[in-house]
Amino acid sequence: MQGRMALVAGFLLLAPAMATVADPVRVSAPSSDPEHFVFFGLERDRIRETSFLETEAIAGAQLKYTWKELEPEKGQYELRHLRHDLAFLERNGKKLFVQLQDVSFFEKNVLVPDYLRNDPEFGGGADRQFELDGDDETTARPGGWVARRWDASVEARFVLLLQKLGEVLDGRIAGINLPETSVEFGESGQLYPRGFTPAGYVKAIQRQMSATRSAFPRSHVIQYANFMPGEWLPWNDRGYLRAVYEHAERIGVGVGGPDLLPHRKGQQTHSHPLIAERGPGTIAGVAVQDGNFAIDPASGERTTAEELLQFATERLRLDYMFWGTEEPYYSQQVLPLLRKLSAVGATEGRQPAGNIER
Repeated sequence: MQGRMALVAGFLLLAPAMATVADPVRVSAPSSDPEHFVFFGLERDRIRETSFLETEAIAGAQLKYTWKELEPEKGQYELRHLRHDLAFLERNGKKLFVQLQDVSFFEKNVLVPDYLRNDPEFGGGADRQFELDGDDETTARPGGWVARRWDASVEARFVLLLQKLGEVLDGRIAGINLPETSVEFGESGQLYPRGFTPAGYVKAIQRQMSATRSAFPRSHVIQYANFMPGEWLPWNDRGYLRAVYEHAERIGVGVGGPDLLPHRKGQQTHSHPLIAERGPGTIAGVAVQDGNFAIDPASGERTTAEELLQFATERLRLDYMFWGTEEPYYSQQVLPLLRKLSAVGATEGRQPAGNIER
């Protein structure tokens, strides 16, 4: 117990200093064209698809790995699948962007290791989120689960995971992104998990960002920051989301989000303007996930891949786009668009992505 308390205390003392870690990664101003990845998520075997490997405009794959699978036992790390995926991509001239997942939404899965759930010192390891009808907490229904990011004991274990991943992956992967900041516990406090406060959650997210930057000084780090509990912009602005973006700017962490939705009010008043307003030294990446090919209310027409790319390039100045595989859009729009970009790149004399392993 004393060793565990020393570990937690040591981390909490170090956490503020992480924000000033020497020489944080900085990048030049974004180019006119973002780098394109395919978000396969947990469908990681799809990196072997010919359509992915042979499209040279696709720089690589964004793959999801859960905390539970990476640390099946306390202090025992299982990285074989991750190493295998990285090696395959490297052999085929593709890059890897890791999404480290500790939160679930619709699938209702608990994504933290079982030892966190079973040992009382971690307070259950994860807490249930809720689905609400608007702001009516009387309609609360069980949703997904999120790691107790604000819990010092859980946080300390997550930092150890980040450090292990950094030892193995830093400089080899294109980047690592932390999942979205959005969690749903209502606003009254009646549904708040033990120890949770919106202001404390901001600090926890900032410490998590700093710890990831410290573990990955050479690979890019992106925090998906879309919404924060305890505020709703622009009417109830407590500065929580902006504080996350300001911290990212200070420590050299990139910003972004899980959904590219040019016409969705929530994104218009939260993440999208903050991404667009970021400084020239801060990278940004946004995913085109299921449901993002939405209807434009102004035209009544469904948004196209070309329109999403234009918005990403001209409005958000993205460095990375992570294209999801929702059908029929992936086959009918995304891949044809990326093949077109490959042809343009070949005409302009860009280097091919690499040899394809058969």
